[in-house]
Amino acid sequence: MPHPRLALPAAGQGDDLSAFRHWLEAAIPLVPQLGIQDMHWQHDTLVWSLSLAPNLNDKGTGFGGSLAAQTTLIGWSWVTLWLRSQGREQNVVVADASQRFKAPVTGDYRILCRPEDPAGQAALAERLASRGKGRIALVQELYSGDTLCLTARGDYAVLP
Repeated sequence: MPHPRLALPAAGQGDDLSAFRHWLEAAIPLVPQLGIQDMHWQHDTLVWSLSLAPNLNDKGTGFGGSLAAQTTLIGWSWVTLWLRSQGREQNVVVADASQRFKAPVTGDYRILCRPEDPAGQAALAERLASRGKGRIALVQELYSGDTLCLTARGDYAVLP
């Protein structure tokens, strides 16, 4: 059964990310277990700060499955929040995703998510205006301290 949508923010106002996070935790049962401590924007980049403790593997480092889920989810959240800022309520799905693990995650970490192409937002807006649907490629980077531990890429589809 679908979870009720979060009401759109008032025109010209961004989302309250705390309210979005609480909605996300209610809408997707896995989210409260992921250790998200904070989410904020840095220009067109969505940043999540996460705790390592609920994402440990048997070696005491970050569990790849958790990290992959988090990179996919931050991308979905980026697109959902961007649509909401445009006054649009449309469904978003991940169409393709890949991760490259570069170093073990040994402490609390952060994930940054942004469009792969700086013109990606404008291109998506144009496709939505002309077709009512579209796609955008996003990249994610996971850092533990100053160490880049994982890079990821995902194509996210906005459905009509």
